[in-house]
Order: sequence, then C-alpha cells, then structure tokens
Amino acid sequence: MLFGLAIIAFFFLLVLEKKRPYRTFSPKVYKESFMTNTTAFIINNVILTTLRASSLFLVAQQFSTYGLLSGLSNGPLKWILAFAFFDLAIYVWHFFSHKYETLWRFHKIHHCDKSFNVSTGFRFHVFDLLLEIVYKCIFVVIIGVDAYLVLSIEIIELFFIFFHHANIAVKNEEAVSKFIITPSLHRTHHSTLRAEHDSNYGIVLAFWDRVFGTRKELVPANMGLDLIEAENFVQLFSLAFLTEHHFKKLRSLIPKGKK
Repeated sequence: MLFGLAIIAFFFLLVLEKKRPYRTFSPKVYKESFMTNTTAFIINNVILTTLRASSLFLVAQQFSTYGLLSGLSNGPLKWILAFAFFDLAIYVWHFFSHKYETLWRFHKIHHCDKSFNVSTGFRFHVFDLLLEIVYKCIFVVIIGVDAYLVLSIEIIELFFIFFHHANIAVKNEEAVSKFIITPSLHRTHHSTLRAEHDSNYGIVLAFWDRVFGTRKELVPANMGLDLIEAENFVQLFSLAFLTEHHFKKLRSLIPKGKK
C-alpha cells in the first residue's frame, strides 16, 4: 500500500511540475532526461526490486532481536528512533558517495542529469544501488528492528526522493526546509559546481546537514556535470567507468590552438 502511494505521489509531482515548473528546461533536455531516467528505473527495477526488498526483509527478520533497538518494545519511540537512525545512515552513505572516488564513479551518474525533475530520482547506476543494498543490510543488522518497519521506512524515503527532485516551488519552502529536505535544498546538491553539489546530503531530515555543517542555501546557475553527460541508458551505464580524471587526461592530449 505504501509503495502504491509513493508511485501515485510520483505521478502527482510529475503533473505538478509540468503545470507549474520552478525552472524551465528546453524540451530536448527534458525529454532526454525523462527517457534516460525512466529507462534506468525500468532496467534497475528488473534487476534489483526483488533483491532489494527481499534482502532487507530477510536480514531484518533474521537479526531483529540482536541490534541496538532490539530491546525496545514496538511503539512510537522505537519507530521514531529507527527512522532517525536509518535517515542518518543514508546521509552518511550519501556523504561518502561524494568523497570517495570508488563510490563517486557510480554516484556521479545520478548527478549528470542536465535537467532536474521528479524522474531524476530514478537516475542511478545499478552498481550504486547494489552497493547501497549491502550497506543497508549491514545497517539493518546493527539497528535490529522489525522487517515490516524497515520496508515502511524505505518507502517513506522513496517518497521523499521523488519530492525533493521535483521541479516545483513549495509554499513557505524556507520555513519547511528547516525541518525536511525540500527541492530548493536538493537543487543546490545538483549544481554543476562541485563546491556547491558537495552539500545537502540529507534525504528526509534537514537536521543532519545542520549538525555536520554540510548545509548550503543558494540557487545554482547550472545543473549536471560539465564533463559528464548521457543521452541514453547505455551511455549512463558506461560513464561510471570513465572518471573526470580520464576526461581531463584525454582533453590534455588535444593540441591547444595558438593564441
């Protein structure tokens, strides 16, 4: 039921951003972005949906009585703590995905979208998602909560991924963004400039970026990555194996014109 609501939310945000977009992208850029992102979603889902859901569910079932929160009885306190820890864990994963080249080579696929729309929430490299599954399974063992609670939190996170990628303006967004990650904060995270996109790593709670000093509030001039872009899923998959270092090295081999 929760997954169905998340998908309904996706289509609602899609219609909303078509009617009242925050920023206008050219039809060509938007079409390429949407087609590439939805193709990535379909292919990644074929590979990963069963694996992801079943892995987290089975691990949570197996280890729910061993983790940090296993001693707490099911109730609001345990749910809130589980959600907060889970959100912090994803913040940490997101942070390291930017800081370590091995992780960034896959995560940069998400950032190479020249557009910014709700379908950008689908734009992930399959290896990025596979590594994240392993990380989440380890976290589930450490935290020790009911399998159904884990899946519920996953779906809530999915809804927020759709929400903060939506190309919309949110009413009273400045006030709302003090508590949760909104499109304006995540728009900064998709800036072309590395100094700007290495920020706002939160998925749901805005608290973590404030605590760890990674929050930035600004309007980026451009979205995506300068040296890296993809017009279809095959390019999207392949670009993970070409780093910015490779591009710069190739560019340095091209003779420069005389001034």
